Amino acid sequence: MNKGKKPPLALIAGPTASGKSALALALAEAANGVVINADSAQAYRDLRIVSARPAPADEARAPHRLYGYRDGADSCSAADWAADAKVEVAAAHETGRLPILVGGTGLYLRTLLEGIAPVPTIDSATRQAVRAMPVAEAYQALEGEDPEAAARLRPSDTTRVARALEVMRSTGRPLAAWQAEKVGGIGGEAALQPLVLLPPRDWLHARCDARFEAIFSEAGIEEVRALLARHLPVAAPVMRAIGVPEIAAFLRGEMTREEAIGAGKTATRQYAKRQYTWFRRQPPAEWPRFEAPLDCDGMADALALLST
Repeated sequence: MNKGKKPPLALIAGPTASGKSALALALAEAANGVVINADSAQAYRDLRIVSARPAPADEARAPHRLYGYRDGADSCSAADWAADAKVEVAAAHETGRLPILVGGTGLYLRTLLEGIAPVPTIDSATRQAVRAMPVAEAYQALEGEDPEAAARLRPSDTTRVARALEVMRSTGRPLAAWQAEKVGGIGGEAALQPLVLLPPRDWLHARCDARFEAIFSEAGIEEVRALLARHLPVAAPVMRAIGVPEIAAFLRGEMTREEAIGAGKTATRQYAKRQYTWFRRQPPAEWPRFEAPLDCDGMADALALLST
């Protein structure tokens, strides 16, 4: 698996419910590996059931890192996670183990491998002024100040329009110029062996439905009940994880159990669809795409690809 003198680094990515965790565990057992989480929801300790983290029995079979290591009140950005993942990758190499990145949060993986743009801290007054603008007004301003960014973005994309405008106004440079100077990525420092899972959609959708039914258990409901009792901001990432809004609506009496399960299944399939599209298009073309279901034969074939 090692290419040249660079230390090895395995990466298993793909949409939710595609079998990433099972494949990562199989590889860890076969190759003396350490499984490193790259899923944003699974980073929060509040969401073991709802985020479908590996079961304790699976975690006992091989070392697992960055699972449930952040409190829900402590939002984990891509830069935060990448800094923590670098430490875990280095620790695995130091002990002679294979680090195995596994997850479906593409931004996390991209940030770790490619680095982050060294954008200076945005002036607080500028940020407040931009964030207070209606998105239509902000987009119109962006068209005049950074037309290239405006051409790339949807006029209704409140978050990205505001980010591009505040960077331009605070630094005097377009966001794209900063992004071209990314620093800190480890992609060039390791012998990367990636595999993107893109199984048949009908197989994936069935697994998405089964996953949410499992999440909507008494344990999952109690997990969300405990989270709601903390009165965290509604916009906090942990509160927006799939399953939390649906179970919360059930607990508040706004949905029946059947309605909440239906809404959760739909949200899970939609999320998987977005991930599927991202991982089909965004990773480098040379990254292998594995398009078979991860049944017994598929697991063996996928492991073979990761071991070449």
